[in-house]
Amino acid sequence: MKNRYIIPVMAGLLLVFFSCSRQETAVTETADELSQDVLAHIAALGFSTEGAYAHDGGYIVENDIFLPAEDLNQIAEVKALIVGNQEQYRTTNLVTGLPRVITISMASQLPASYSPAVDEMISRYNSANLQLTFSRVASNGDIRLVKGNGNFLASAGFPTATGAPFNQVKINANAIGTGTSTTFINYVATIMAHEVGHCIGFRHTDYMDRSYSCGGATANEGASTVGAVHIPGTPTVADSGSWMLACIGSNQNRPFNNNDVTALTFLY
Repeated sequence: MKNRYIIPVMAGLLLVFFSCSRQETAVTETADELSQDVLAHIAALGFSTEGAYAHDGGYIVENDIFLPAEDLNQIAEVKALIVGNQEQYRTTNLVTGLPRVITISMASQLPASYSPAVDEMISRYNSANLQLTFSRVASNGDIRLVKGNGNFLASAGFPTATGAPFNQVKINANAIGTGTSTTFINYVATIMAHEVGHCIGFRHTDYMDRSYSCGGATANEGASTVGAVHIPGTPTVADSGSWMLACIGSNQNRPFNNNDVTALTFLY
């Protein structure tokens, strides 16, 4: 059984990475309810408008990505980067100021059993010998792993226009569960590494057809414009082991494969 990094709540849809609190004032409109102007801006940024809705000062698009409202007015050049032997995608914004140390903190509200998964996730990135290195801190990290609630596994956004990583990953422990086995730790580390991948600018490896990892009908996440800078080698196939595939199976472990390391090294 395949799980999304978000949990399905209706046929054909993945629910969003970001939680929806009834106490928030954001309106959770569907794509049909968003204005044509907003939908046009989302499409111009290279994201699918299907299922998009307003949330928490921005919009949830592609069922798993948060776009701040101010990002809708950004315009950037389209680029294609050719590396490796598989498709990889990144956002226009990347983390800058390299070499750079990014600190990671885990909120006390998350299960203590997730702590080894944080360490494993950090080890995976640091073992890639990038110009980005990761260091764990007790609180207020550059990327904060916090508790999330809703119909999702985890959530993240993309780097800022000023070159900072997205500063928060929401993790729904109720959906993921708890455990102490090596299998479970690697599963949680894979989810965390995926979300941190978004925080530093990676989109889904199966961007052109998310049915590759999620199943169901063919679903292209959107045109390759501002929102998706293509890093392909062989653009007709996806990568079955990539840590940035859109969906993950229960207790699946996806450490970086060779193509992932190639893409990470190219960017960082």
